Amino acid sequence: MKILIFAVGLLLPSTSFAADALNINARDHDCAAIGKIIRDNKKVFVRTGFGGRSFRYPPARCNLGDMYTTVTVRDAKGQQCVLKYACINDPSSFYNFSFDR
Repeated sequence: MKILIFAVGLLLPSTSFAADALNINARDHDCAAIGKIIRDNKKVFVRTGFGGRSFRYPPARCNLGDMYTTVTVRDAKGQQCVLKYACINDPSSFYNFSFDR
């Protein structure tokens, strides 16, 4: 029972942080609107098909083990948008160290 309470205690903060992000679909907006939504909300998850990308507008930070990069997505008009401040996994980060390498 103690392990269950401990596990729930660890999971609750991570779910509350994930709930903060605004979820939008890239196919519902044009490039300018997507950029404005990211700048206004600071923490956005942009869905692109089956998956998506997490964006944090500065001064917000990416999670530990992530880094900023640029990403291209298709908007409602079918045009490719180049968006900055996408948080992706940083393989060279200390937080992503694995003994399996």
